[in-house]
Amino acid sequence: MQTRPDTMTPLAPGLIRILAPNPSPMTYWGTNSYLLGKGETRVLIDPGPDLADHRAAILDALPQNTQLSHILVTHAHRDHSEGARALSEVTGAPIYAFGDAMAGRSPVMTALGEQIGGGEGVDEGFHPDVTLAHEAEIETESGPITALHTPGHMGNHLCFHWQDMVFSGDLVMGWSSSLISPPDGDAAAFRDSCALLRDLAPQCLLPGHGAAVESPLDRIDFLLTHRANREAQILKALRQGPLALLPLTQAVYTELPASHLPAAARNTLAHLIDLTERNHVLATPELSEKALFSVA
Repeated sequence: MQTRPDTMTPLAPGLIRILAPNPSPMTYWGTNSYLLGKGETRVLIDPGPDLADHRAAILDALPQNTQLSHILVTHAHRDHSEGARALSEVTGAPIYAFGDAMAGRSPVMTALGEQIGGGEGVDEGFHPDVTLAHEAEIETESGPITALHTPGHMGNHLCFHWQDMVFSGDLVMGWSSSLISPPDGDAAAFRDSCALLRDLAPQCLLPGHGAAVESPLDRIDFLLTHRANREAQILKALRQGPLALLPLTQAVYTELPASHLPAAARNTLAHLIDLTERNHVLATPELSEKALFSVA
C-alpha cells in the first residue's frame, strides 16, 4: 500500500477528494468522497461510511457561504452510501442513486437470490430521494453530470461523467480489481459496463478507493484481459474433473493467502454463473455455491 494521503486533497480546480478513515484490505486507503463545484453550491459524490469524523471533514471542506446541493451515490455498499442520510439531514441536500440495494440486478441474479450467498457490506436500508436512470443528466451549478448505470460490482452501481472525467466508484480502480460477489456482483454485467466506459474514452477515472486512474483505456483493457484469463484458468481446472467451489478457487488462485480465499471464491462463483449461463459449465444438482461444477 502506498503512503496514505492527507484527508483532504485538491485534485483539480473545483474538485476536492475527502478520504474517509476506514482503511482496510478491501478499501485501500479508505473511501474517496468527492466534492465538486466552484459556485455557491457543491455536489458530493459518495458520502462514504456513517462516521462522525468523516461527516465533519466533508462539512469542513465546504467553503463558507456555500451549500451542498446534491448527494450522488455510486452504489449501496455501506462504505459508500451509509453516510448519505445523516449528511442529507444536516445539509438538506437530496440523495441521488440508481435505486435501493436490490435495484439493477439481472434476471439471473434475481432468480438465484439467496441460493448463492453473498450480500457482503450491503447497505440494506439505503433508499435515495431521487432515482436516476441510465444516462440521466443532473443539472448542477458546476455543469451537467451524467449518470451511467454500470452494474458488475453491484446491480445499482452508477458511474458519473463530469467534464472529461468519470467517477468510477468500485467498477474500475487502479490499485485492485473489483470484487464481484453474486448476486450483487455480475461478471457478464462487469464486462458490459467496462466496455461502456471504454467507449466514453474519458481522460481520467476517479475511483471509490485509491488514486486517480490516469490511463483509463489501458486499465480497462487490463481488467478485461484479467477476467478473460481467470475464466480460462477455471475452465482448465475443470477439465481435470468436477470440483466444488472452494477447491476450484484454490486450484485457480494458487498464490493467494488463505485469508483472501473467501473473497476469491466469490469472484470464482461469479465466473461460474456466467459460464453456466453460456453453457460452458454444468452445476450439479443446481446452480448454487454448494454445487459441483464440471465442463459442459
